Parts: sequence; C-alpha cells; structure tokens
Amino acid sequence: MFYVLQILWHERQRFLPGVLAVAFSDLLIVLQCGLLLGLFSVTSIPVDQSAADIWVCAPRVLGVDLGRPIPDRFMARLASEQGVENLEAYIQGFTYWTKSEGGAQLCMIVGARLGDDALGLTHVLPREVRESLSEPGTVVIDRSDMERLGIEKVGDSGEIFGKRVRVVGLVEGLPSFAGPYVFCSVRTARPLLHMSSDEVTYVLARCRDPKDAENMAQRLRQYDDMTVYTRDDFSLRTRMHWLTTTKAGIALGYTAVLGLLVGAVVTSQTLYSATASSFKEYATLEALGIPRWRIGLLIVIQAFWIGVSGVALAFPCIMGLAEVARLMDVHITMPAWLLGGAAAVTLSMALLAGLAALRSLRFIDVYSLLR
Repeated sequence: MFYVLQILWHERQRFLPGVLAVAFSDLLIVLQCGLLLGLFSVTSIPVDQSAADIWVCAPRVLGVDLGRPIPDRFMARLASEQGVENLEAYIQGFTYWTKSEGGAQLCMIVGARLGDDALGLTHVLPREVRESLSEPGTVVIDRSDMERLGIEKVGDSGEIFGKRVRVVGLVEGLPSFAGPYVFCSVRTARPLLHMSSDEVTYVLARCRDPKDAENMAQRLRQYDDMTVYTRDDFSLRTRMHWLTTTKAGIALGYTAVLGLLVGAVVTSQTLYSATASSFKEYATLEALGIPRWRIGLLIVIQAFWIGVSGVALAFPCIMGLAEVARLMDVHITMPAWLLGGAAAVTLSMALLAGLAALRSLRFIDVYSLLR
C-alpha cells in the first residue's frame, strides 16, 4: 500500500487527469441528482410542510396539485376512526391571477384553517400573518413570486376571476414549480375556485400515534369513492408523477450517466498510459520474481486511490457550487445517501477502469531489460 502511494505521489502529474476525471464524474452525479431532487421536492411542498398524517382525496389523484372537489361529508368517515386526533378541510386548485398592470399568471390557491393547530400548509405561516388572512379577500404569497404576480409591496392587489384580492403578507422558503402559491383562508379560497360550501379538495387528519397512519389508511381504503394516502406516500406519488410526466428526470439522469462514462474512459486511458509508460519498471519487478497477479493488484490499488482522491477533491467543489446555487435561489437537495451513493458509483468506476487497464500487462517483456 505504501509503495502504491509513493508511486502516485512521485508520478502525480501522470495520474492527475484520472483524479480530475473521477472528481468531475462525482460532482456531476451529485449536482444533477441533487438538482433533480430539489426540483421535485418543490412539487410536494403542500404535503411535506403539512402537519397531517392522512390525506383523503378524489379517486385516482396522482399528485397534490391535481386534486378535485370531494364532498365534505367524507370528514365524518375520518371522524369515526378512533385514532384521529384532529381533522380539517383543505382547498387547493389552479387558477389565474390577473396583474394590476395587465397580463395573467397561473397560480395555485391554497386555502386552509388559520389556527395554531391547523394541519394544512398555512400552519407554517407566522401567527400575525394568519390573523391578517382572517379578513375575506386577503392572501399571502412567497417573496420570490412577487415579480411573477406583479406585486411590489405588501398591500398591493391583484384579481382572480373578477374578484379583488389584497396581499397582506409575505413568506419565504415556499417556492412553486408550476405556479406561485397563494395562501388564504378556506372562506376566501372557495369563491376564488368556484367551489360550493359543501365541497373541499382534501380532508386532512392527524393521528394520535403517527405510526398508526398506515393502518388507518388501509381501513379507509374500503371506500371506492375516495383515495386515502399517508403523508409520505402522497409526497412520493406527487414527485414521481412530475418525474415521469415531465421527463426532466430522464434528461438529467442522461447527463449524469454521460459524465460517468466520460470519467470512466479518461480514468481508464490514464491508467493504461501510466502502466504502458512503466513497462520497464514492471518488467524489473517480474524479473525479481514478483508474480504478474501482484503487479495487476498494484494497478487496481492505484485505481482505488485515484478514485478516493477524486471523491475527496469533488466534495468541497460540490459544497461550494451548492452554496452558489442557493444564493441564486436554485434548490439543490443533497442527502447523505446521495453523497455516499455517488462516491460508491465513482469508486466502482475507477476500479473498473483499473481492471480495464490490466490489458496493458500483456505487453510486459522481461527480455526488454537486456536491450
């Protein structure tokens, strides 16, 4: 092992392209997959940021932004469950926001209870903002969406289907994927979405024991006229729906695989060239009685340490670029399993490149030392 590290350090200029190739592959995989995860995590914000364990919706709803009106009598079905601690109506739907200077913008209306024990997305709003929403016709938007909605400051107004709405507050950290979120009370949301007083989009419930959510969902699935999800299931379904319908995941995945292949080819050629240029040294080792399989093991260990060096080099670059993306309001999600998985993939790539470089060993000729 020490001998291998000495070789790598002494011949660092020769092995540097391989290290950079591994680093580039690891960086590209993490950033591309992190961008994909961050992009689609936005689509499930209403679910992820809620305090509900159970979501009840219309049959065959594929994502939280695709809900359809259901009767509010479904709330009685959940109320009959012994494990339910709290439940409420939740209204959500797409509509168009007409700017004061003209033009329209697709937006997502989110109407929920405003109390401190609310289960919907409005529970993440500050209390003073929720108190402002108790006035009919008032809404709250994310600060990053002000320009899209033609809003310059709190107090400005817009129009939704001929009904005037006034912005009474701003929030941060709740971006949107398709259209800006417009938060309001249930009372304000219903006329904006042309829903009757006995209709809701979702029924939310919180369990006394969150671990009982899956069992409760299974019991409620006996009803054919509604679909029941746990929060985690509904979040995953929402993300997968956007992933499979927009094809963005396929495009980003293709780029990541392309980067991996480029890294593999460059690393393999680097190791092959380094091995080919050291034929006399390897021939000397063989002449001294070192078996060829041990020489091959040396090359594979070289590939391993090239992979480790590349991953180590990529990590600070990944953190730096992710911070730059955050400053540009680009959300990149990098969980530990992604960092570990990308490192494992690139290390495997480096080892495969080392195995591919073994083909150069067949050109070792001990008799070349006598020339």
